[in-house]
Amino acid sequence: MTAPLFSTLPLSVALTTNLNHLNYKTMTPIQEQSLPLILGGRDLIAKAKTGSGKTAAFGIGLITKLSAGSYAPQALVLCPTRELGAQIAAEIRRLACFLPNIKVLTLCGGQPIGPQIGSLEHGAHILIGTPGRLIDHLGRRTLSLQQIKTLVLDEADRMLEMGFYDDIAKIIRQIPTRRQTLLFSATYPDKIRQLSADFQKNPAEVRVDEMQSDNQLKQIFYEVNKQTRRESLVRLLAHYKPSSTVIFCNTKQTCGELTAYLKEQGFNVDSLHGDLEQKDRDRVLVQFANQSSPILVATDVAGRGLDIKDLQVVINYELFPRPDVYVHRVGRTGRAGKEGLALSLFEKKEQPKLDAIANLQGKPLYCKHIDILPNDSEVSLLPPMTTLCISGGKKQKVRAGDILGALTGEAAISGDNIGKIDIFDFWSYVAIKRNVAEKALQRLQKGKIKGRIFKVKLL
Repeated sequence: MTAPLFSTLPLSVALTTNLNHLNYKTMTPIQEQSLPLILGGRDLIAKAKTGSGKTAAFGIGLITKLSAGSYAPQALVLCPTRELGAQIAAEIRRLACFLPNIKVLTLCGGQPIGPQIGSLEHGAHILIGTPGRLIDHLGRRTLSLQQIKTLVLDEADRMLEMGFYDDIAKIIRQIPTRRQTLLFSATYPDKIRQLSADFQKNPAEVRVDEMQSDNQLKQIFYEVNKQTRRESLVRLLAHYKPSSTVIFCNTKQTCGELTAYLKEQGFNVDSLHGDLEQKDRDRVLVQFANQSSPILVATDVAGRGLDIKDLQVVINYELFPRPDVYVHRVGRTGRAGKEGLALSLFEKKEQPKLDAIANLQGKPLYCKHIDILPNDSEVSLLPPMTTLCISGGKKQKVRAGDILGALTGEAAISGDNIGKIDIFDFWSYVAIKRNVAEKALQRLQKGKIKGRIFKVKLL
């Protein structure tokens, strides 16, 4: 069955042309089901995961309602983390680039509030923010939400898990009741139902089937003993030798202990949990995405909102009690028609969890005992890339092209040795092949970027 075209929707010629330019021609299932409702002005509660195309769905919807001549905020997207806020802002800017002078402003924690206050004084059309920072601005009276026409709650279940219900309620009470409210959630706990009942008016419901085909996602469950769970994980990594892996734990404590253990075994591994400072969180995500750190141990709260392309393997070090959480975890691999692998460790006493997953997926699970795998002690531990950290970013007007020019010019590094470049406000990160990393470091430490000297270190 052919996917429907964006051109079949009642969109302006300019927006349709821009979507075509962005190669948005056919709609994903969440877009097909939700966009007609959003464009029709309905409140919506939608079950959709990261990577399903939901950002474009609500982004197109709120863009169609903008009045470009008014610089009072007209749309607000609430999300749980700064990273997700940055992804949403980037996508909406792309979708709205055909409109002149449209201003999209992020108001997230982990960033200085002063520049945000200055930007608000000049006005904005679309706001994307985290609950805590929005509450801060409202308390300082540096923000008015009286002209908001569209409210989006993205990753709503994650925000509730983080304890933001009261903050969300306080923010919504500052918004006119005559508005459209769109709620997107990967799971449907009771608190989501309560949130919808409190703040939405007769919402339409959309559910997108999250189950990937067997061709996309291979799932294997390995029975282990409690005493040898950590050793069994090493056995999995040694056998499958994945180039990129996210390992999910149920608690911050287990996350930290497992990360320390894997480092002791010689693995290049980072952890992602709620106690990380924003700068450290940025660094961890950059190094994982640019192939400098191939293993990421994460909790569900920290891992939500991550949009990791080409993730090869997801490992459930522990199974979560709710089967929908399992589905959301493993849904991060095997996307966009690519093959993915989900490996899970379980003890015999956890059979009820497996039964719940099998019932949700509507098919039996493929289970083995860990002893079926060879105990391979030879593991390639070094990732192909490493990361240079440069003490200059957007605030110093540093661009990716400036760094690339310094490396290929004065440093004489060929372009095929240089990977992903990430620019933050005060820091920049560049992935570089390990065999030329020291040469690049020495040349940049002695040379200049954009005519200036910056501190450079190898992570």
